[in-house]
Amino acid sequence: MSSAQDDLVLIERTKEGDRTAFNDLIYRYERRAYQYAYRLTSSSEEASDIVSDAFLRVFNAIHNFKGQSAFTTWLYRIITNCYLDSRKKERNRPTISLDNAVATDEGEFERQVEDSGATPDEEVEKFERERLVQRALLRIPDYQRAMLVMYHVENLSYEEIAEALDLPIGTVKSRLNRARLSLRDQLAKDKELFQLG
Repeated sequence: MSSAQDDLVLIERTKEGDRTAFNDLIYRYERRAYQYAYRLTSSSEEASDIVSDAFLRVFNAIHNFKGQSAFTTWLYRIITNCYLDSRKKERNRPTISLDNAVATDEGEFERQVEDSGATPDEEVEKFERERLVQRALLRIPDYQRAMLVMYHVENLSYEEIAEALDLPIGTVKSRLNRARLSLRDQLAKDKELFQLG
């Protein structure tokens, strides 16, 4: 039985009131959902809140799922909507700089990107590029950020994004292109790191 068929069985059992089946769905997708939400927010706390909200919405709306698309596509749509809703509510909330240290039980640590095969110079350059991309992503409109993450990080196809966001494919392609241009504009002052023409 394929993963999609497994999902449909779990969804049908959930519709019949089987909480264990819903827990199995959560277990199957919580990590992927969290990774997507974290890439959108750059905040573990906010990502956790969005995923919790998304799975609550999934549970409350599971009877509406008809199986015409993959469960993951439906889940991405719900997570994206939860993310955009949270952004609308918290427009004035300050963002946390990626330069800030990460607080743990053992103390504070600076964020680092590890690459065992890279030289220290390459590591610094890679870290700086990632930091600048993340900062630039936070400056572009939320829906553009969501589309960029869906396509370039989550590797969703144009069709899957169109289905997840309920948009025509042509609109997805043009908005994704505008999102790339917005990101490029944000990164233009650091073009030597990104080889921008």
